[in-house]
Amino acid sequence: MRHRPAAPESPQLMLFDEPVPRLTSVAHDPPISSLPPSRPFVPPARTPESVSIASVLATAVFRHPQADREIRLNQHVVGYALKRARRRSIGFVVGTDGLSVNAPKWLGVQDIESALHEKAAWILRKLQEQQERAQRALAAKVDWRDGTSIPFLGETVIIVLDARAGLTEQGTVLNTDAQSLPGVPRLTLHVGLPHTATPAQIRDTVQSWLQRQARRVFEERCAHFAPQLGVRIKRMSLSSAQTRWGSASADGSIRLNWRLIHFAMSSIDYVVAHELAHLREMNHSPRFWDVVRSVLPDFEQARGSLKDGLVPLLD
Repeated sequence: MRHRPAAPESPQLMLFDEPVPRLTSVAHDPPISSLPPSRPFVPPARTPESVSIASVLATAVFRHPQADREIRLNQHVVGYALKRARRRSIGFVVGTDGLSVNAPKWLGVQDIESALHEKAAWILRKLQEQQERAQRALAAKVDWRDGTSIPFLGETVIIVLDARAGLTEQGTVLNTDAQSLPGVPRLTLHVGLPHTATPAQIRDTVQSWLQRQARRVFEERCAHFAPQLGVRIKRMSLSSAQTRWGSASADGSIRLNWRLIHFAMSSIDYVVAHELAHLREMNHSPRFWDVVRSVLPDFEQARGSLKDGLVPLLD
């Protein structure tokens, strides 16, 4: 039975919360972590909206794992999961698994498929985007071994298994003195493990180091921005949320996702400033964005980089 966490005692605002209009069709963004790989399909480069989806995509198959119906949309096979509900309109959801259709109980299959054909361009575009995300996430999967690399503060860090590092207090040593050569990462993380260490041992040791670095960096940036914004933090804690970079509570507590440590400092500063700004404005009104802009005049650029970035798959 899946455990549902208790509701927070005070209201929270999440990092990218914005008013969402009611739509008949909604595409949900995938979680921060990886997306499951789908059928092999390499999408072509983006083309203008005026070009038909059929001319953009090679013949492809998109099938929801719980698909109970199948339809051809512009020559492409789409297996979708149909759910009947007490509702007045048809709802389309394109998620990590594929297409789900929520339809009124009284609506016939022919009417449902007519609506699918009407929305074919939108559906195929969203399915393509999901496959692109899945392929990017699969490429970001970390192969835990000596010499592998991970992103850290926007740079690449090479993992080096070095038993001597185990003699240090934390069992890991970040070397920033490596000779800088074009195209060669300058950072190496010496991990106090033997070359016979298992992938799980390497992963756990490196992840612990990343979380320690995240706490250190976040505390420093909170101490930097809080006085400028005139706010006081009651508590800062790390989060492992799959879909949120940060959250703020009216009681003065903020939570920051430790995976932000993979991103450049500009992205971290945006999230920290965003959550601290909520301690003054618990909304996303123009006044709130003015508060963020008062300490980060170019926050839009950092926000865009964060949205477009990809978090490595550590598991």
